[in-house]
Amino acid sequence: MNAFNLFPAHGPLPPEPSLAAVAYWYSPPIISLLVVAGLVLWFVGVRRVQRQHPQNPVPRSRSVAIVGAAVFLLIALQSVIERYDTTLFSVHMAQHLILLFPVPILLLRAAPVTLILRLASPRWRARILALLQSRFVGVVSHPIVAWLLLVFVMWATHLSPLFDAALDNPLLHNLEHIIYLGSALLFWAPVFSLDPVRHRLSRPAALFYLITQMPQNSFLGVAIMWAPSVLYPHYERLQRPWGPTPLEDQQLAGAIMWLVGDGLFLLAVFAVLAAWMRAEERPTSRYYSEKLAQELAEIRRREAVHDERTRGGVE
Repeated sequence: MNAFNLFPAHGPLPPEPSLAAVAYWYSPPIISLLVVAGLVLWFVGVRRVQRQHPQNPVPRSRSVAIVGAAVFLLIALQSVIERYDTTLFSVHMAQHLILLFPVPILLLRAAPVTLILRLASPRWRARILALLQSRFVGVVSHPIVAWLLLVFVMWATHLSPLFDAALDNPLLHNLEHIIYLGSALLFWAPVFSLDPVRHRLSRPAALFYLITQMPQNSFLGVAIMWAPSVLYPHYERLQRPWGPTPLEDQQLAGAIMWLVGDGLFLLAVFAVLAAWMRAEERPTSRYYSEKLAQELAEIRRREAVHDERTRGGVE
């Protein structure tokens, strides 16, 4: 295998899956090393922020999120899932769902751009903020563009020769993973990002955004599941002597996209609803009482000043 294949795929036909296969780890572990290096840089940065701003440290939940994203990324691209992604379409589909859901969402909840901004010098901070506020980023990250982009990526890759070509070409396979992860980051950013983003959806808009995306995932999954013949010749050419037939495996992959994909969308919807309910149920009576008292005190103060000036004018 190519040592520089950052999103590994291909190789000899693996044996029938077994318990021993669970211990498989891709070698050379390029992605593992990059992920570990990224985590080291993250925690070095977090420690530096905590040292410089002890009253405003990086929330622990963000470090938990970045570790979670790293774990899911390694599972998708370095574990036994990688070993069978070009052998079983159902495994390949599970890999794509990991890249489309938990990895980008957890990355966005970690807020890496915010950490970079806190560590950057004033000059670099200004440059980064200028880039984030640029017209190009504003257009690409717009929710409508991100929504349409994810639909286009999903349908264009699964129902075109590109998907089969990627199964035979490591470079295209790498590019496919990058496109999936990139489009997913853009899609989820208006809903879950904790970084400064140009377009952040309100909770009602986020619910509409997610609910309207779900049917296209369902339709694509059903289209794959009900296809009367094998869509990707690569899986037939393998002549795999074990496991389901290529058509049965394709049907399972379509079911995974439909049922598991919709289930993950529903989890995202429930997360938005839960955040909305927490915001509504948060005890606010004391806050509003204190605020009302402050406003009344300010009104009385102004009235007293006005009365004093009035009396002074009369005298």
